[in-house]
Amino acid sequence: MEDFLRACHTTVKESGAEELAGKMCLAHVSLLQRSNPDNAAHHLTIEHLFGVLLHTQDMRPLMALAAGFGFDLVAKEQPAAIDVHQALGNVTLEISEVTVETHRAMADGRVDQVERARIMREIAEAEKALHVLKVSIKAA
Repeated sequence: MEDFLRACHTTVKESGAEELAGKMCLAHVSLLQRSNPDNAAHHLTIEHLFGVLLHTQDMRPLMALAAGFGFDLVAKEQPAAIDVHQALGNVTLEISEVTVETHRAMADGRVDQVERARIMREIAEAEKALHVLKVSIKAA
């Protein structure tokens, strides 16, 4: 549950709470309070979560919720196959970005919440690149 609540809050903060709240017809302070897992007085409703997912297209909260129940969230859309060499190059680039972001985060000996989110985002991009490579290899 903690990962899910933190994912919701991180998504709201990283997506720009003021702009997101405007799209959801909420005050940005209210949205931040509702998404804050450390604020026991306010909670996100299902409608708020839907709005966050809809307007940000950031599925980390949904992925965390699924993971909390032992599931993986898998999108239906399949990427188009590309040249295998290009796909392999993309994988190499994304893996290097994961490495750079992780080393940057570990420079002070710890990983904070924002750094963790950046690393997880880079890992997700690397996973996407691997998926494109897999589709491209199958099509070759």
